[in-house]
Amino acid sequence: MIQLLFTIVLAEMALIMTLLFWTPLRKLVIMGLDQLKQGRGPLVTKSVGGTLVVVFGSSIYSLMKIQKRSTDSGIVNPTDQVLMAYRHLEACLIGFSLFLALMIDRLHYYIRELQHLRKNLEMTKKLSQDSKQLEMRKFEETNEPQVKQLESESKQSQNRQMSQKPAQGS
Repeated sequence: MIQLLFTIVLAEMALIMTLLFWTPLRKLVIMGLDQLKQGRGPLVTKSVGGTLVVVFGSSIYSLMKIQKRSTDSGIVNPTDQVLMAYRHLEACLIGFSLFLALMIDRLHYYIRELQHLRKNLEMTKKLSQDSKQLEMRKFEETNEPQVKQLESESKQSQNRQMSQKPAQGS
């Protein structure tokens, strides 16, 4: 069982590293986790997690029972020491595996939330730019006669100034 637990812990650590850093595999892992969280996936995950918690509790109980037996007898039995070390390693690996599973779940949730926020931000920026352009068009359309009048007045004043300059120069 120890080899299985080490394999699980290493696989979970690799999964976390994949989620933490942007790699080509990250998108694939996120899609896999999305699929896992749909349908019967949550039920299976909770069942496996519950089983691991029961095995973790059993391992802790066995560890405490061995420790109590060795303190009651007053002497340290080498067999009890080996069993205690084995149960201690098993309990640590199961606890660490449960912790990493929780970490994977939260990382997946935060990555998905970040993706949704980025998408909403992009849409908001696009809508903001579109509304500004629409506003400018409306402003130009409503003020077009005034703008044309100001342009013509500006041209007339420039023409007057040009005609007055040669007269002032002579």
